[in-house]
Amino acid sequence: MRAINPKIFEFLKKLDENNNREWFEKHKPQFKALEQEFKQFSESLFHNVNVHDSLEKWKVFRIYRDVRFSKNKTPYKTHFSMAFHRTKPHLRGGYYLHLSPTNSFLACGFWGPEANDLLRIRKEFEVSADEFRKIIDSPKFKGTWGNLNGEELKTAPKNFDKNHPNIDLIRKKQFIFSIPFSDAETSHVDFSERINSALKEVRPFVDFMSEVLTTDLNGESII
Repeated sequence: MRAINPKIFEFLKKLDENNNREWFEKHKPQFKALEQEFKQFSESLFHNVNVHDSLEKWKVFRIYRDVRFSKNKTPYKTHFSMAFHRTKPHLRGGYYLHLSPTNSFLACGFWGPEANDLLRIRKEFEVSADEFRKIIDSPKFKGTWGNLNGEELKTAPKNFDKNHPNIDLIRKKQFIFSIPFSDAETSHVDFSERINSALKEVRPFVDFMSEVLTTDLNGESII
């Protein structure tokens, strides 16, 4: 499958207006059919990306919300989503596709680095960020993925100089790139290939981060 069925967005809009079990059960056959199509799209994309990358697994997320610790008690998510995980321990980072009416996007990077990983990244940038900046500032990369995003501290992390020349990177808590898509773009016949091409383009970033997270500051392997 090379594109997303636009009926997914029609279903999600109606679900947003009728987010209750009675409505969902009545329309469950339609949901299951659309979910199966999305799984087929995801599996096909997984195999295409695996030609030029090394992916460990893919996952389509359940539409059911975990409401145990949430103030929002609506039972269903109003989006479809899936993720690819790169082959550990040598390769790090992940890819995520989110489909929602007027809010679809492809994302890549590091959403919640563990404390040790985050410290290792910050230590790398404390030494130098020249190679990293060269990758993410290249015209082709920036033209595809835009700017680096993610939550960050307002000031320097503990034991780091707030006046360090790379403090803009050191204070980050997440390292994420994303590409937005309109509903029409997701249903175009080239949508799968657009994602595949974008993930080829992002490889220097995830490979750089993988090398950092699998070596010490002397460049020696830690795995």
